[in-house]
Amino acid sequence: MSHSTVPRSRTEADSTAKTPVASGGATGSSRKRRPGKLSLRHRFRRDRVLLLMTLPAVALVLLFNYVPILGNVVAFQDYDPYISDNGVVSMLHSPWVGLENFQRIFEDSSFWSAVQNTLVLFFLQLLLFFPIPILLALLINSVVRPRVRAVAQAVLYLPHFFSWVLVISVFQQLLGGAGLLSQLLREHGYDGLDIMTDPNTFKFLVTAQSVWKDAGWGIIVFLAALAAVSPDLYEAAAMDGANRWRRMWHVTLPALRPVIALLLVLRVGDALTVGFEQILLQRDAVGPGAAEVLDTFVWWNGVRNQDFGYAAAAGLVKGVISIGLVLAANKVAHLMGEQGVYKK
Repeated sequence: MSHSTVPRSRTEADSTAKTPVASGGATGSSRKRRPGKLSLRHRFRRDRVLLLMTLPAVALVLLFNYVPILGNVVAFQDYDPYISDNGVVSMLHSPWVGLENFQRIFEDSSFWSAVQNTLVLFFLQLLLFFPIPILLALLINSVVRPRVRAVAQAVLYLPHFFSWVLVISVFQQLLGGAGLLSQLLREHGYDGLDIMTDPNTFKFLVTAQSVWKDAGWGIIVFLAALAAVSPDLYEAAAMDGANRWRRMWHVTLPALRPVIALLLVLRVGDALTVGFEQILLQRDAVGPGAAEVLDTFVWWNGVRNQDFGYAAAAGLVKGVISIGLVLAANKVAHLMGEQGVYKK
């Protein structure tokens, strides 16, 4: 019998069996140390220049976005801004009314009318306005000549820089009682048409104005997402026999899906904000029954009627509902396999 076949002793076997354990223990201790990972103090020292550069932006966000949140205490007061020239002193000396302002809101029929108009405008813009930038981005991306693509993008993007006063003036010249469309109808023996003062078509008018003004802005986001798609995917799909529509369905749209999900979540969170300036400029023309939304309701009661506590309560209700909509939409995005606003 050779030495290689001689059974080892119990002591040698035990020492051999213990060797991997010792090695594993050493590996575990080395993993716990993580020599390549910097501590928080070292990362602060390494990135101190970048952190100093972001301090002004962080200060502005805190000053103009988070500090005003403290003013929501007005919703629980009978706030009187004329008690003192200092707004903080006025808040400290205004009488507390508890939930009285919220009770008034829920019993006010004009508030629920504003909620209804806001939701109708939101769903209409979600169905008609949200898909249009996606379709236009796909159309522009399919153009072969770069110069034609650049001109089309510039023409569609230009109205974004127009003020709402100018946009409404353009629509007034086209669709108003003395506008181009009415004059054309009268020349052919028909009655004139004044869409700008028709309460029944106001929601469609507002949607058309938003599409004309802001569709070009949305195109930029989707074109940036399309630019990140590798051309190899299109070539592979073409070699597999996929035509243009198949390539768009199986390559382009999946690449846009994360961006669409993110923008949809943000749009749902902004559902109760449907354009304050745009609607306020046209409110008197069609009447508050058709044009009153939550933003104009808060402005009319808070600024015009000087009922600041009541308006603050309405704004606080709107903010709470918007947060709930964001969380719900983000949960739906997670269920669809997308990241949404934040990860799980």
